[in-house]
Amino acid sequence: MTDPAAGTDATQRCGLIALVGAPNVGKSTLINRLVGAKIAIVTPKAQTTRTRVLGIRMDGATQAVFIDTPGIFQPKRRLDRAMVQTAWREAGDADETCLLIDAGKGLDGPTRAIAERLKESGRQVIGVFNKIDKVRRERLLNLAQGLTDILPCRDVFMIAAINGDGVEDLFSKLSARLPEGPWLFPDDQLSDMPDRLMAAEITREKLMLSLRNELPYELSVETEEWQVFQNGALRISQVIHIARESQKGIVVGKGGEQIKWVRESAQKDLEAMYETPVHLFLHVKVRPGWDEDRAHFRNLGLDYNA
Repeated sequence: MTDPAAGTDATQRCGLIALVGAPNVGKSTLINRLVGAKIAIVTPKAQTTRTRVLGIRMDGATQAVFIDTPGIFQPKRRLDRAMVQTAWREAGDADETCLLIDAGKGLDGPTRAIAERLKESGRQVIGVFNKIDKVRRERLLNLAQGLTDILPCRDVFMIAAINGDGVEDLFSKLSARLPEGPWLFPDDQLSDMPDRLMAAEITREKLMLSLRNELPYELSVETEEWQVFQNGALRISQVIHIARESQKGIVVGKGGEQIKWVRESAQKDLEAMYETPVHLFLHVKVRPGWDEDRAHFRNLGLDYNA
């Protein structure tokens, strides 16, 4: 690891950059692209991200700390309220705020509501239209004008996080605006997410990808055991909490095929992430009211009283 105080005459910069927006606009895909590693799970389903995810990127003497926030939507339950509160809190604490918009959906109701609230806050915002590979150029120009009519933006960028188009231009602008100051993290650190939580999120990602309808939102994953063997291999034991007994068969699948696919897929990702053999064990338990458990909120860094 490099000593931040030695070996460079460049002025150190460091700052927080919050990515906010409606659910499923590509915030997690973007933060993974910016950091150059998978630190946030990604699925086509809305509200995949439940807590704030922090990703760190070094660029010379500049440390950019990106914050992927839960999608902002109209909350219905306690967990929803805590997720939305987290998104607004992180936006308020950041040095730079990016409003991410799905260019395909355009300036829909949820996006307009978020833009209006950001305007009321008085924060300077950078507008970022994502998924531009799916939209005609003429429409993009109209969208940019429409956004600035609602929310005066410092800049408006057009990107496709899925393939990286425009992402480096966005990063260059953001990193140049970060304030002078010492780094917040070691220069070889990519995220501050604990290993146990990251492993649980990987498994939850596979469950969300494979399960239909509302069930993915009615379960949680907890890492109960994390054992490191002498050869560096990992033994990870996790519990999938569900709300009702009737959901157990769906999660396990006929002949155990469903849970087998989830385990093998998650194990493969974990082995790539930690660069060591991983032995993953999954158990399904019925736990009514898991989404009202204070300990679960605490583990996710969410405010139970939101």
